[in-house]
Amino acid sequence: MQISFKGKKVVITGGSRGIGRSIALAFAAEGADLAICARSAQGLGAAEAELKQHGGTVFTMPCDLGEPSAAASFVRAAAGALDGIDILINNASGLGLKDDESGWLASINVDLMATVRATQAAIPFMEKAGGGVIINISSIAGFAAMPRLLPYASVKAALVNYTMGQGLALAPKRIRVNAIAPGSIEFPGGIWDNRKTSDPQLYQRTLSSIPWGRFGMPEEVAKVALFLASDMGSWVTGQTIVVDGGQLLT
Repeated sequence: MQISFKGKKVVITGGSRGIGRSIALAFAAEGADLAICARSAQGLGAAEAELKQHGGTVFTMPCDLGEPSAAASFVRAAAGALDGIDILINNASGLGLKDDESGWLASINVDLMATVRATQAAIPFMEKAGGGVIINISSIAGFAAMPRLLPYASVKAALVNYTMGQGLALAPKRIRVNAIAPGSIEFPGGIWDNRKTSDPQLYQRTLSSIPWGRFGMPEEVAKVALFLASDMGSWVTGQTIVVDGGQLLT
């Protein structure tokens, strides 16, 4: 079966770099119209140029999803620019890593509440379209005890439960809700790319924990997002798909 998103309207939070950028490029390559947001206007500009090479409509909007009104504002603006929403990818992360007030607020406000707010804002547009797909980006950190990343891991675990609940609640509206839990993903300028020099011991220890012997690539997460959003995933909802080369198994 050929996967095609020709004419589909895809909205992605945190779409200018890393996993979000790769997901956006994957959808664009299959004919989708895209709306992405990020905090950096410069990063958005570069991503916009890449996406437009595929010929579809591209809408970008700088926003700080930690602000309570930002997620809904972006979703509504995206729906206006694309004339609707078929697919929402909640990818943005506040990367709250430290077990302090700022770490918890970053994770709760961006990873959790921006997901909730973007989802709530997108639902009416998906209902109008006769259904839709929502994909939340969680993490394998949400399935294990992670004292080093306590706020991040706890909130990613909450996203797994939120995905199950919304999968059930939105089934009558023909809206499928799933999540992807990536393992350690490396890309230029990302956390693991930086850890090579800032904390080489942690980098090597993490690398040795991955049975496939390498870090994952953003494109490998994007492929799973395409599957979940396509008709090939039509009977999958409320699930979290782990994409980690076996890392969680260890």
